Amino acid sequence: MADQRMRKPEWLKLRMKTGPEFGVIQRLLSEKSLNTVCRSARCPNLQECWSRGTATFLLLGNVCTRSCRFCAIGTEQKPLPPDPQEPARIAGAVHDMKLKFVVLTSVNRDDLQDGGAEHWTETMKAVRISSPDAGLECLIPDFVGNDDALDLLMKERPEVLNHNIETVPRLYHKVRPDAIYQRSLSILDRALTLHGLTTKSGMMVGMGETFDEVLSSMRDLREAGCSKLTIGQYLQPTASHLPVERYVPPEEFDAYRKEALAIGFSSVQSGPFVRSSYLAGINEQPNEQQY
Repeated sequence: MADQRMRKPEWLKLRMKTGPEFGVIQRLLSEKSLNTVCRSARCPNLQECWSRGTATFLLLGNVCTRSCRFCAIGTEQKPLPPDPQEPARIAGAVHDMKLKFVVLTSVNRDDLQDGGAEHWTETMKAVRISSPDAGLECLIPDFVGNDDALDLLMKERPEVLNHNIETVPRLYHKVRPDAIYQRSLSILDRALTLHGLTTKSGMMVGMGETFDEVLSSMRDLREAGCSKLTIGQYLQPTASHLPVERYVPPEEFDAYRKEALAIGFSSVQSGPFVRSSYLAGINEQPNEQQY
């Protein structure tokens, strides 16, 4: 196992990118008591994305019912009930921020019968009423494979349906023990085959996977109809989380991107600081923005 004190290489020294929008968004989110995955998951791109005037809204509170070993979000078996005012507050923030593309995600709420699917749909509907021209990307949990919950959400037809596999199947038992690799693939397949949605998924590397295992998972995603992919470096949030096994060099991320495009992905973001919703809604980004 890698040393938790392993020094970060030069390519992981983040250059802060800020702009005038950063403070505006920070105040707006605070005033409306909204959660973002940007803060809750300690995303390294927070300042850049907020400075661009974008944020990923975190639904159903900031406490998760699962304890994935990679995630910085807090866990509890019985979080607070969903806030019925949250959909309207998020819709108001989207309108005030004049967003053209909105990313929604949520914690896992295995304590709820529908996993929070109805709350998701209420939020999507509220956003579309307040900002009818805004596109929606939904980064969803697995809803414990509840097809009714998945269909309820998918029938709202977000422009992008995102569900991360996170890692290769061999590492599921230690990285995300409450999840099932094949279940995640089936969710992506369902979104495309039953609902005709554009699908997206993401992986982290540096947790002990091999290059060939990543390529195999890419092929699994393509077979499930997934057309958009993100690959980023795993960074250990705290000493109690899984340690980093390896810092993947930029040239290996380039190799992943080339392989992914070669097997048919239409959009690939691959780099040390890439995260699931990084530059969402933008079709093509130059490589220098990735690392």
